[in-house]
Amino acid sequence: MPRVYPEALLFCLLWAALAIYGGLELGWKAGAVLTLGLFILIMPISALILSRTGSFRLERAVRWGILAGAALVLLSRIDPNQ
Repeated sequence: MPRVYPEALLFCLLWAALAIYGGLELGWKAGAVLTLGLFILIMPISALILSRTGSFRLERAVRWGILAGAALVLLSRIDPNQ
């Protein structure tokens, strides 16, 4: 049976929640940008960090930082008066 990594599962769930929330608040294009944009950004950066440094701690910090940055950008785009 495959092993489930709680940190990776949490990351994926939060990424999906962010994309769904963005899609609901700003439209399907925002949801698609969050889904594909994060994928296109996170995967190569993670691979580059791991191939150059071998540091899983650095890769994890950068990955979570990108997700947090995307969440902040999304929240800044939402109009609270609607």
